Amino acid sequence: MRERNDLFETLIRSATVVNAEGLSRCDVGIAAGKVAAVVAPGEAAEAGIVIDASGCFLLPGLVDAHAHLRDPGLTHKEDFSSGTHAAALGGVTTVLDMPTDEPWTATSEQLADKMAMAEGRIHADVGLQAVLSRDLSLVPRLLDLAPVSFELFTADVPDAFLFATLDSVAEALKAFAGADTLIGISPGDQSILAGSSARDRSGSIASFLDSRPPLAEANGIARALVAAASAEAKIHVRQINSELGVETWSRLRGMADASVETTPQNLFFTAQDYEVQGPNLKASPPLRSPHDVDALRAALGAGLIDVVGTDHAPHAPAEKAAPYAAFADIPGGMPGLQTLLPTMLRLVDEGLIALPDLVRMCARNPAERFGLGRRKGRIAAGYDADLLILDPRRSTTIANADQVSRAGYTPFDGWTVKARLTNVFLRGREIVRDGRLVGPAQGKIVTRES
Repeated sequence: MRERNDLFETLIRSATVVNAEGLSRCDVGIAAGKVAAVVAPGEAAEAGIVIDASGCFLLPGLVDAHAHLRDPGLTHKEDFSSGTHAAALGGVTTVLDMPTDEPWTATSEQLADKMAMAEGRIHADVGLQAVLSRDLSLVPRLLDLAPVSFELFTADVPDAFLFATLDSVAEALKAFAGADTLIGISPGDQSILAGSSARDRSGSIASFLDSRPPLAEANGIARALVAAASAEAKIHVRQINSELGVETWSRLRGMADASVETTPQNLFFTAQDYEVQGPNLKASPPLRSPHDVDALRAALGAGLIDVVGTDHAPHAPAEKAAPYAAFADIPGGMPGLQTLLPTMLRLVDEGLIALPDLVRMCARNPAERFGLGRRKGRIAAGYDADLLILDPRRSTTIANADQVSRAGYTPFDGWTVKARLTNVFLRGREIVRDGRLVGPAQGKIVTRES
């Protein structure tokens, strides 16, 4: 805590500070990119810049734990610059980038190259995730570069990255014995995918749904937890969205050091929405029934979901619009970085969660699980001054025309929420004001803290 009359670079006055633990009315002093002090409102202090945030909420910058920035190799879909531009406008100050680009980030050389190519081009901080290949000898050198996680896939990926059995998952997790890291596991079942595809070759939406049913998700969750318990590994179960998956998670989650995520789209859309938005909503896992959505929402409200990330996975508009022989062949994924905050605020408006819950699931928990918990995810002295000023007296309407992702659309077009993001700060520097970038790219690559 600084002395009362020390000079801050920036002082944000009279805000209601929102942390995962609750709300408090405070002044926040910023110096050298960090929160230097959180003091009582009106306490004597000097600063080069003073911002009056009376009537506004001050949130820590969001941490999106599941995004695909498509760089390198797929930059017609998105790149570091466009993706982090979208993130910054949406209040996501730290993006955790998945490794499924071209090439997949499977070696230390590929990870180092990706880190280097991001420098000077990112508008938010970025943490990189590495993919586990069947060549587990690559793990030690990858660990030296401290990626924020390793990603393990159990279905629907190229054979070099496929861990389709309990034995292969367990053996992969053993490679991390004694390592302080996190393994993200996408739950699925390759045998169900293969069997369903052989039985039904119609290419219909129903066929796509049947190939990736709740049974596959639930079995993937159970397998991940049992394997993690056996190997004493720390895991993060990627997006779940079915009642059976939620029930499996609820019953077994205490077996291992594990967390779980879902996405905003899974909390709002059902499989029936494919009839309207079709390709723009196509992703994996597929959207579920209204009953599944209700179960997922109940789990969110009960605190059973640790993290909400977007699975931001944009495609060029022409790719989504092209004709395909089967619904399953449509490129899977949709943009989400720019709309994480407003969609979560929609849940606040509905009364399903409160603002501290939003911070818990979209800032504190992802920061802590992915090795950034001593600098990201909360407003406290010593933490990065990644801050959002949110004005509840103004509203926000999500619009396709405002999206800066190369996808050029959002499935939430036309939705309105009862607050507006007015300012975004990254390590103490204002990077967004009233919906526009301020200044050059100032993001940094962040790595897992030991």
